[in-house]
Amino acid sequence: MTTAPERPGELHAHDVEAIDELRGVYRRLQQELGRIIVGQHDVIEQLAICLFARGHSLLMGVPGLAKTLLVSRLAETMSLRFSRIQFTPDLMPMDITGTEILQEGSTGKREFEFVRGPVFANIVLADEINRAPSKTQAAMLEAMQEHKVTVVGHTYQLHPPFFVLATQNPIEQEGTYPLPEAQLDRFMFLIELDYPARDEEIMIARTTTGVSLPVLSEILDGERVLTFQDLVRRVPVPDHIYEFAVDLTRRTRPKSSEAPNWLRPLVGWGAGPRAVQYLVLGAKARAALSGSYMVRLEDVMAVAEPVLTHRVITTFAAESEGISSRDVVRRLVEELSAQ
Repeated sequence: MTTAPERPGELHAHDVEAIDELRGVYRRLQQELGRIIVGQHDVIEQLAICLFARGHSLLMGVPGLAKTLLVSRLAETMSLRFSRIQFTPDLMPMDITGTEILQEGSTGKREFEFVRGPVFANIVLADEINRAPSKTQAAMLEAMQEHKVTVVGHTYQLHPPFFVLATQNPIEQEGTYPLPEAQLDRFMFLIELDYPARDEEIMIARTTTGVSLPVLSEILDGERVLTFQDLVRRVPVPDHIYEFAVDLTRRTRPKSSEAPNWLRPLVGWGAGPRAVQYLVLGAKARAALSGSYMVRLEDVMAVAEPVLTHRVITTFAAESEGISSRDVVRRLVEELSAQ
């Protein structure tokens, strides 16, 4: 029988040891990925936060920034089933979820048998998700939200851990199907990849134009991932951190009395309650990965941009002034943290 902590908000001794273990695992993960991925330290951290917080990520970046390579090699460091789905305009929902086919059984009787689609994996890369039509996107997003798929009236559960990483290119948007805001909200993080620094680009040229890339070591298995995901949920959060997350989210809503005057003409729609949940969960995961036994204000501030950027919808007035959702979120964080 497990004994309760002596004071509210305290971790058990075995949880403290587990956080130390998680920090060590995360460092090894960074080292392994660093053998192939040059730079992108913030991106790797955000992917790890999402994984251990049981969230999903949307990766945005121009072609050639190693989005697909990063995800596939992340899966390589874990003994988990990895699946890649290339989204195209002719992709159908059954191409993702699977379908029933008519088979002849051992008794000679013909019966329907369900053939599982590529979504039945632990880590799923949905490559260029905006190139598939809405009904196909919806099938993928239902699996993300419900952790199950429904085919011909039958429901099939997806085995945990289940982690979806979708990619989009910010260019070549003609003929694509951009994800609507309600579907973007299902992603915990919007992770934006930028061009590498000059020194990093020189290193890329050196390491990727020679012999084949190294094979990475397996660091985690599914059982340990689930254990660490449960651990993240138990990281204590002080009351003022909850208040900060709620106040920050409410300030993004232009019709709210808490919204600053400068924001109202720039934002058409703000973040919903799901953003508060992801701010807290992201802060918990970041605290645990850094070896902290309690969430700090800096943890919430660090995850604010990837959580809120795709949930803050700017107006034409903001676009005409060159103000992005990220600019709005940064200013809100700076103002609230200074109070």
